[in-house]
Amino acid sequence: LYSASGKELFSSRLMVLLLTMSYNNQEITRLNIPAYGWWNEALHGVAFSGRATVFPQPIGLAASWNKELLFNIGDAISDEARAKHHEFVRQEKRNNFQGLTYWAPNINIFRDPRWGRGIETYGEDPYLTGRMGVHFIKGLQGDDEKYFKLIATPKHYAVHSGPEPERHRFNAVASDKDLYETYLPHFREAIQEGGAYSIMSAYNRFNGESCSAHPRLLNEILREEWGFEGVVVSDCGAVRDIFEYHKIVDSKEEAAAIALVSGCDLNCGDYYQFLSGALEQNLITEEDIDVGLRRILLARFKLGMFDPEVEVPYASIPMETVNSKENQALALLAAKESLVLLKNDDELLPISDEIKNIAVIGPNANDIDVLLGNYNGRPFNITTPYQGIKNRAPEGVVVNYAPGTDLAKGVYMIEDLPDTFLFTTDSDGNRVQGLTGEYYNNKEWKGQPVTTQVDPSIKFDWQDGSAIKGMPNDDFSIRWSGKIKVPSSGTYKLGGEGHHGYKLYINDSLHVSDNAFYHINAKRIKEIQLEADTEYDIKIDYFAYSGDANFRLVWVPNDRQLEKDALELAEKSDMVIMIMGLSPRLEGEELGIYLDGFAGGDRSKLHLPQNQIDLIRNISSTGKPIVLVLLNGSALALNWENENIPAIVDAWYPGQAAGEAIASLLFGDYNPSGRLPITFYKSVKDLPPFEDYAMTNRTYRYFQGDPLYPFGYGLSFTQFKYGNFIIEDAAQLGDTVKLSVEITNIGDRDGSEVTQVYVTNNREDVDSDQPLRSLKAFEKTYLKAGETKTIHFKLTPDKFGFYDSEGAFNIEPGNFKITIGGGQPGYHNPTTETISTEVDIL
Repeated sequence: LYSASGKELFSSRLMVLLLTMSYNNQEITRLNIPAYGWWNEALHGVAFSGRATVFPQPIGLAASWNKELLFNIGDAISDEARAKHHEFVRQEKRNNFQGLTYWAPNINIFRDPRWGRGIETYGEDPYLTGRMGVHFIKGLQGDDEKYFKLIATPKHYAVHSGPEPERHRFNAVASDKDLYETYLPHFREAIQEGGAYSIMSAYNRFNGESCSAHPRLLNEILREEWGFEGVVVSDCGAVRDIFEYHKIVDSKEEAAAIALVSGCDLNCGDYYQFLSGALEQNLITEEDIDVGLRRILLARFKLGMFDPEVEVPYASIPMETVNSKENQALALLAAKESLVLLKNDDELLPISDEIKNIAVIGPNANDIDVLLGNYNGRPFNITTPYQGIKNRAPEGVVVNYAPGTDLAKGVYMIEDLPDTFLFTTDSDGNRVQGLTGEYYNNKEWKGQPVTTQVDPSIKFDWQDGSAIKGMPNDDFSIRWSGKIKVPSSGTYKLGGEGHHGYKLYINDSLHVSDNAFYHINAKRIKEIQLEADTEYDIKIDYFAYSGDANFRLVWVPNDRQLEKDALELAEKSDMVIMIMGLSPRLEGEELGIYLDGFAGGDRSKLHLPQNQIDLIRNISSTGKPIVLVLLNGSALALNWENENIPAIVDAWYPGQAAGEAIASLLFGDYNPSGRLPITFYKSVKDLPPFEDYAMTNRTYRYFQGDPLYPFGYGLSFTQFKYGNFIIEDAAQLGDTVKLSVEITNIGDRDGSEVTQVYVTNNREDVDSDQPLRSLKAFEKTYLKAGETKTIHFKLTPDKFGFYDSEGAFNIEPGNFKITIGGGQPGYHNPTTETISTEVDIL
């Protein structure tokens, strides 16, 4: 590198830095270091890398309360990731979403149900989050003594949970007590017990300092206290935010410098290019650079990237493992275990044999996107709830479907645009149906097309294949052009849907654009006035980033009668199954959508969209028995529904096996065992301001009010009874307290129970802001009808400790209430019970 005067400034070693410390590592030929893209995602399956097995969204996985299931899912995901990576390497592809460093899991605490990205987490409790996260990480990283299978990256460290629209400039303020009691325990477990070799810093500031340049978080706590030796990577663009949005420093060079010196090794973004200037300005030294560079290269060594594949045990995993029968079965099991039965009055479920005509109604009943959540792959096979119910219904039972309403006001039920609206001119000058497609072997429509052809229909799903022979499957573009003519004048809703991005023009004016590679765009449809028998120019510029490319033209018909059709269908049916809820189009990461109840990915209200509420009430007025199945990633205030709908199931975003799993519960093939990983509140008015990071009156541990459904709650089709609760050893300060309890399945169905152990510190002299109770242990146990099992727990001394107002941890003598059973103490559950006792720790 040379200065403006031509003087040589830096050694060739610095060139290695600049090529290696950004997430898009460039090839360094003279050192035999191949190119490498660090960015990969695997929250619930390999994402953005073509077809893969898609498991339930993490909030649904948390509802399983099954640690071993999380390990098995992590193991299956890493199998598929390894198989894909080595196939990419064989094709000489080393880009992002083709590597072995995965930025998962998201273990932020879902402290407030309004946070849109809470759907990616394991819920509101640090202990549950820690257990799920540790097992998932171990499944991802493998158990080989020399090599990592993958490298896991828990995120976003730390004190990060919204608001989404402000995350690049927001300052989260929290006490040391809340920091150590709520925001850090699960991160510590992920590093010290899970062995995660990477961690991602957050966008926001914490107590005034950027989380990506925070000496206390990144060095004092992470490396010095916890002994972390791996790679810290910034969230994408977070180092840029230090200068541009947080305005902590006065230059780009200072932003890069303070991030590096504070312990951020790898920049997802482009700001580490300014480290050269920082070095020239003496803001950093080459020794500072060497520290991060050493960690980055060592991580790649530990993945076996510089060793012969025959020496790396994971390099031989075949591509046949991707969506193998075993992984499909695991996805189905995970979807089943994520289901939470919230209400079942008069045992409406399982569905009676007397039901012969079922109406499936709702905007989520037959939609694929809602099943996949976010940060998702694309499955080979998927069943919607409607399809699953129709497939499972006994012979002779009629199942019909009607959407009933849009997802929300302004987020429409879309359909394929009729092919007859489109026409073009073929190579012979004839007017034909369709559009002319020009196919390019790059993402930018550069050079001459590989081919030009007439496509009679704009409905494509290339899966992992190429659009046409001779084109790459992950780096191409298409330009379609022609005419559109509609049969009648009016205001049309017109747009497109596809991975990964497109722009749609009418008469050379941009009508709508979307980059759906990263997020689903709820506003892919826009209104446009079109006149009958008038020809309009139409052009679509589509581009593909990676495998799993697809695109279709969509519209909203003008003559819809959604609610009328649904009411007529309900009247003719014996039972109505309403598939309602939210969608990743409404809640998620930094979404550009602002509607009633939704703000930039976050929520401002907790109830369902008003149009869905209206439909539920109108269908209820028919007098038909209703089962309400919810697809959502966050808590819902279902006050009226809880009072008036006899059966309610929360299915979250259940992945590729959604329909089969939901149907298995509804028809009684599967006995639900899911439990809530979050509190369902009655109103947003029960909560402190969203921007307040103090834990007071948040989550089950501190909430003083009466929840709609408590954390840990869920019903079964059988009943469990607890007895013979024994504290086996005398409780001396510093001793492990051993517990045992007998569980009996006293019902007539086999089923699984989640036994939960909560501890309350009864000492009056402890700070008043101590948790009301805290989960300290849990176990999921399968029992046949009539079977009794004894469950054992060990509560180590730290389970009885507490944090004082300064954040110091104390283990002192006192009186403690221990509750064991199927939920929290003090809440009624007709299918299980709890037992409480007090113990003195002397």
